[in-house]
Amino acid sequence: MQSWLDMLREATAKGRRFARVRVVTSPLTDYSRFGVWCAQFTNGAGEDIRYLTRDKAEAVGLPNHDYWLFDSRKLVRMHFDDNDAFLGGEVVEDPAEIVKHNYWRDAAWHHAVRRDDFAAEQDLGRL
Repeated sequence: MQSWLDMLREATAKGRRFARVRVVTSPLTDYSRFGVWCAQFTNGAGEDIRYLTRDKAEAVGLPNHDYWLFDSRKLVRMHFDDNDAFLGGEVVEDPAEIVKHNYWRDAAWHHAVRRDDFAAEQDLGRL
């Protein structure tokens, strides 16, 4: 993890932005709790990770699939099996799909909560 943290520090010092919203089920699974714990280090290195509960995401019309946007221009949709094992990413090049996913990213960001506030809301103490 140290090499990732070093890369984040170097890139953000040069003005690059790393941000994501994690949509999680509440109550949190052990894996999600681990993710919240790890986020304190990545946020400290310059990444901005925020959280949104699945019920709130559904209430504002966000999709129920995982994806990454790179520089708001490249879309990679993640695929998982029924047991949540990662099957791979699909590069999507359709401009209309990319615009739609940018909208969803912005909506998620608007409703998401900063990591430390989310940890406090979930009563996770000093994770």
